[in-house]
Amino acid sequence: MSPRLTQHLITFLREELHLSQDAIYFIQRQEMTNLNHLPIVLWKFGLVSLPQVNRIFAWIEAYPAV
Repeated sequence: MSPRLTQHLITFLREELHLSQDAIYFIQRQEMTNLNHLPIVLWKFGLVSLPQVNRIFAWIEAYPAV
């Protein structure tokens, strides 16, 4: 992910979904080649709920640089 995209995504996850700092740290350590995998990975590890997964997918779709 580009640094700009990463920062916008982290801001969204922190401010809109209220993810913990540990979850944010986990995301930053992931080497995601496909951003669409991120919501599923977060859900798999219990860091987000299914409604949050849907919100993340909606954000990814709406973000112009993706």
